[in-house]
Amino acid sequence: MENKIEIIDEKEVVISPVGNIDFSNSQVLKKELLRFLEKGYQKFIIDFSEVESIDSSGLGKILLFHKRIKEKKGKLIIKNVKSNYIKNMFELIHLNKVIEIETELN
Repeated sequence: MENKIEIIDEKEVVISPVGNIDFSNSQVLKKELLRFLEKGYQKFIIDFSEVESIDSSGLGKILLFHKRIKEKKGKLIIKNVKSNYIKNMFELIHLNKVIEIETELN
């Protein structure tokens, strides 16, 4: 998995994973997020526009990171979820109740 990274300013970063977030690569995403958290970033946006699927391992890493960022008074936003499978998965586990998920308005 490749993660595209866009630094907005010294406190905000956008990470855009490409492909699938699963057991084989979710650790890479987690390490990238933690690296920016340790550098003092406060606002994290995970852009799902190029993510095709996510498994329980990927969801777990995002939830663990969310817990860490809340401890540091930061914010995590997920945006541009295009896959209906992922949208359904997020709704099924009520992720939208825990993490801010920006959806496209049609």
